[in-house]
Amino acid sequence: MNQTLDVIMKRRSTRAYSHSPITDDEKDTILEATLRAPTAGNMMLYSIVEVDSQNLKNTLAETCDHQSFIAKAPWVLLYLADFQRQYDYFDYCEVSRLCQERGIPYRMPETADLMLACCDALIAAQTTVLAAESLGIGSCYIGDIMENYEVHRDLLHLPRYVFPIALLCLGRPVRELSDKGRSSRFDREFIVYKDSYTRLSGGDFKRMYGPLETPADAPRQYYQGADNIGQAMYLRKTSSDFSLEMVRSVKVMLDNWK
Repeated sequence: MNQTLDVIMKRRSTRAYSHSPITDDEKDTILEATLRAPTAGNMMLYSIVEVDSQNLKNTLAETCDHQSFIAKAPWVLLYLADFQRQYDYFDYCEVSRLCQERGIPYRMPETADLMLACCDALIAAQTTVLAAESLGIGSCYIGDIMENYEVHRDLLHLPRYVFPIALLCLGRPVRELSDKGRSSRFDREFIVYKDSYTRLSGGDFKRMYGPLETPADAPRQYYQGADNIGQAMYLRKTSSDFSLEMVRSVKVMLDNWK
């Protein structure tokens, strides 16, 4: 196995960080790699905010679903789907005047543009993750940055066409991490299809989630007394307070974008 594949296969989320700092040279190297990430039409429809202020980290640790380790992360990066810069440049270039002269509509960013920018931002974030991992620096994604939109908008001075899609905490692991305890992944047959999409059925789900079940002679206690993994997952994730807040928050962001 080559070094790149080794980095990918061994990577796991890191939420506890050592006191060893990330050097400026390491940060520069990681960011240079990030800026080489694939991007739609070479437009680079994303921005990155380095969250350096400890007060900001402390606030985000609370607003992002009360995750205290965010405040302790040596390096915190916020990835933004960004169409604001593109349209500010269009204003600078008087694109609206050109459209008027040629009798063509001047359209503002729509949902499809947001989706494209989110792809750019997330590809950049994953490039950061792999570059950091190759230097022995762990990371953890925080999707909860999509909650509390109004708070984060004001806190980080986000204009209308900027969408906070991912927060990334980075730092050296407090101890060497082994494969034990690393999150499992579903088998390839349930994720990778050929030529068309395949809907799964009962037997498929039994095989898919089988490795997560305990032996029959050791009954498992599911979250909030649920009968199975699916019910527990719904209660813990889909219908949880943080998930409902994310639904509300993203709707506000989308309404504001459109």
